Amino acid sequence: MNPIFKAAKEASRFVALLTDEQRNQILNAVADAIVANTDKLLAANAEDLAKMDKANPLYDRLQLTPERLAGIASDMRNVATLPSPLGITLEDRTLPNGLRLRKKSVPFGVIGVIYEARPNVTFDVFSLCLKSGNACILKGGRDADCSNRAAIALIYEVLESLEAKGIVPVFEASASKLSDSVSLLEATHEATAELLGAVGYVDICIPRGGRRLIDFVRDNAKVPVIETGAGVVHAYIDKAANMQMAADIVLNAKTRRVSVCNALDTLLVHKDKVAELTDIIAKLQAKNVDIHDNDCDFSKEFMAYSMNLRVVDSLDEAINHIAQFGSGHSESIITDDEAAAERFQNEVDAACVYVNAPTSFTDGAQFGLGAEIGISTQKLGPRGPMGLMEMTTYKWLINGNGQTRA
Repeated sequence: MNPIFKAAKEASRFVALLTDEQRNQILNAVADAIVANTDKLLAANAEDLAKMDKANPLYDRLQLTPERLAGIASDMRNVATLPSPLGITLEDRTLPNGLRLRKKSVPFGVIGVIYEARPNVTFDVFSLCLKSGNACILKGGRDADCSNRAAIALIYEVLESLEAKGIVPVFEASASKLSDSVSLLEATHEATAELLGAVGYVDICIPRGGRRLIDFVRDNAKVPVIETGAGVVHAYIDKAANMQMAADIVLNAKTRRVSVCNALDTLLVHKDKVAELTDIIAKLQAKNVDIHDNDCDFSKEFMAYSMNLRVVDSLDEAINHIAQFGSGHSESIITDDEAAAERFQNEVDAACVYVNAPTSFTDGAQFGLGAEIGISTQKLGPRGPMGLMEMTTYKWLINGNGQTRA
């Protein structure tokens, strides 16, 4: 893998030098190509789908449709419209000795992303990394390899065409090409191990997938990791909840897309509202949701038409339950009691805490970030949906006029 890593490291220097206008031209050209090559991308995706059981919870994540590809292209165009996250002055001050200190946003350099059966991630990561001036090394799963290969081939085709037309520069002082700024490794365990050990080449690695993948990356990486945690997600129906609102929120949180990390796993219900659950349960069952209320595994992320239900005696018990079983991803309370809502938001420890809204909104595009590279559940560094600004670090610029230190 070393030649790929070296090429990416070299290309990252030049990607950072592209103008924002050039980056936007590339993103819009790739978005156009996605739409124009929908049939080709769907054909590759069909090869992957044919190898997977439709009952597998990952099937929905793996599947591309014309509508989903149009959405991917739209998200990429949205990223192109966003302000550049680079060169932003985060701090500017002058010390008593006359030294001027400026803190400015800069790219990480090379970002490695390891992901499972999610072909949309290939395009999402490329768009966010390019816009933020980073190179990216992708390692997808075997389940989506045909889809990922088709996506990367399309991106290369666009980059090489733009270079040939002189729309983006050819870096003549280096053997590096713009297409080296994005690469897809083989879908093997060996490639994962090499990426996790690419010290000096990869500046940060981000896993996107289930708990096993995330734990493996965190436990085995020699390069820094941003942990995008699995989502064990709760909604709590408070004793002051509007039950019609609660029904809509719970149904959307659970059934909009069951395979995504922001989908509802456990519904907590105040004991005073149990008698009013009939409508909610009927709507869930109409969507073929299995509801478990005995011998529940409250730490489980279902990614399927299944969920837990637990009756609690109080807001305190709901908050304590989330503290014990939550993954720090997304949590929601449905209530008309402002004091209860404030307590819930203040005391629940999660990246995203909702009042009277479904956790399905935990998404980079929904947050106005254009797209996302993942949902971070860690506290050191980015937290929640990671968009453009989360793909940058900073450096200090110090200007003096001859000062020396005593």
